[in-house]
This record gives sequence, C-alpha cells and structure tokens, in this order.
Amino acid sequence: MPDECHLAVLTPLQTDADMPLGEITIRVKLSVSSCLRRICQLRTEGHIKRNVAVSDRNLLGVPITVFVPVKAGRLAEDWITRFKSLIATILEVRRTHRLAEYFDYIMKLALPQIDVYDTAYKNVVRSIESLEISGHLFDGNTSGRLCAATVLRRRGQYL
Repeated sequence: MPDECHLAVLTPLQTDADMPLGEITIRVKLSVSSCLRRICQLRTEGHIKRNVAVSDRNLLGVPITVFVPVKAGRLAEDWITRFKSLIATILEVRRTHRLAEYFDYIMKLALPQIDVYDTAYKNVVRSIESLEISGHLFDGNTSGRLCAATVLRRRGQYL
C-alpha cells in the first residue's frame, strides 16, 4: 500500500502524466531524486499501470456520448454470447459493463450525431430478442452534464 508521500506524487500524475518532474517536486515538496524514486517504485509495484492520451472528442468528430442501459429478457448463455458478438461489431460502442439490479448491462457509445444512435439501436433490437434499451444523451461540450434523458425506449420491438 502506498504511503502518503507516494500518494502525493501520484495525484498530479493522475491529472497530467506528462507533468515535468520539476513541477511535481515543487507540488509535493520532495527532492528530484526522492520523487523519481517514488514514481519508479509506484510503476514497479503496479500502482501506475500505463500512461494514456486523452483525446478531444470534438476534434475526432464524436462529440456525443450516449449511455445505453440494457435489460435482457433472459440471461441464458446463448443470449449473452450473441449480445457480446453483436456489440463487438458496432463501432460506436466504446465500452460495455455488466450491472446488477434492474439493468443487466450499460453500453457507452461515442457518436458524431444522434442519428447514428438510432441506426445502432435498430441494429441491436433487430438482432436480439427480449431486449429493453434505454438511452441517455450527453453532449461532449457540457463536460458530462445531462442534456436529455431517455432518448429511446423499446422492449424487443422492431422500428
């Protein structure tokens, strides 16, 4: 478990992994060698797994995020296999997570415009029976604030 000094070094790196070592040392009030040693130790112990680049979704042409809760009519193994195979073919699906309680899965879609959501929605509904989908729209310009709720809701019906 990292101590307070390790966590102090880790905090600015979580905001900006490219932050210069000198700036980190000023923020955490450690020497350069002590700070570098702690960063190396955090990497070696697996607390820092990798560095990632955060892209500008507007510049990439996918400013809209839609979170799509999915309720399965049944959770038989063949249904789950078909569902996983189908979502793997939908380019707009960025992530899918298994949930507990009312919904079984949640999908995160990145879209250039809301019309693309409608196409993806139709593909899923046509391909899998006993499926309930509800979408929640977020605009990339609003830093994740809710813009509109429940865009579409169907229960195994074709459009």
